[in-house]
Amino acid sequence: MEYRRLGSSGVKVSELCLGAMTFGEPDEKSFMHGVGASEETSFAIMDAALDAGVNFIDTADVYGQDGLSERIVGRWTKERGTRDRIVLATKFRFRMGEGPNGTGASRLRIVRTVEDSLRRLQTDRIDLYQIHMQDVEVPEEETLRALDDLVRAGKVLYLGCSNYAAYRLVESLWTSDVRRLERFVSLQAQYSLLVRDLEREHVPLCEKFGLGILPWSPLAGGFLSGKYERGRGAGEGSRFASSRWTSSFARFDDERGWRTVDAVKQIARELGTTPTAVSLAWLLAKPTVTSVIFGARTIGQLKGNLAATGLRLPADAMKKLDDASAFELGYPYDFMQRIQGRW
Repeated sequence: MEYRRLGSSGVKVSELCLGAMTFGEPDEKSFMHGVGASEETSFAIMDAALDAGVNFIDTADVYGQDGLSERIVGRWTKERGTRDRIVLATKFRFRMGEGPNGTGASRLRIVRTVEDSLRRLQTDRIDLYQIHMQDVEVPEEETLRALDDLVRAGKVLYLGCSNYAAYRLVESLWTSDVRRLERFVSLQAQYSLLVRDLEREHVPLCEKFGLGILPWSPLAGGFLSGKYERGRGAGEGSRFASSRWTSSFARFDDERGWRTVDAVKQIARELGTTPTAVSLAWLLAKPTVTSVIFGARTIGQLKGNLAATGLRLPADAMKKLDDASAFELGYPYDFMQRIQGRW
């Protein structure tokens, strides 16, 4: 397992990060109903990941139901005595309570959400505390000052953001510098061979300002895993077969999607590995990517993702994947690309 610095910070995390969104079996009210793993299986997955060198676990207060994922991770670290062996990340922002202040990123809410997460995780500090999405109704300085206070109090060690627009992220970094507040060290965002929108603004931004990118959904919900075939639909029993996820399958079910899958499968055959490993390795070779977040509901899925460890794609394979998954840049990026070859 390779370890990389988290952005410009001094902490080192494994190149693969275990995402805990699937930990726990919530009822039908949760968007994760029917696709979660039991607590026993979740413990086994975390045990095996740690044994394989994964030292980075990412969760969120909304994963599962009523903090279910955080509670499972907390019980695992307590029972196994593994707290000091992992870099523990969680997120806040989305609704966890009733009323107008039951969601968002205000100071009033942040001081409560961090205490709730600390209690569920059974720990005295959160290593990486991330805002799950920007809150346009709250001034960025208010959010940053509240988070800065948490760092100074020792309850949080590093700060990260997720699902931020580029303009808002630049504003945040500028505010931190001018006001002398703790700044974000990472950006967690959707990034894969089929979702490359980050490359327009966020990748150059993170490269310039020293943020590490933590891609989520690196397999495009499983579309890049190699188990789906052109013209055959999602198939029974898959996540895409659920009514909650069918629109996600349709999003990728086009010529570009299948062209990319074909390229991934071909390279996997040539290298004697799996489509999953190839898809993750492509991301790990991209600028500013620190650690790729993968999910697993079974030990088999975990092993499939771990196959990416140490896999380095040849330059011709990277080009083939880049070309197959090429996307429309849009204005002004396509204009700049034509005139000067880059943007």
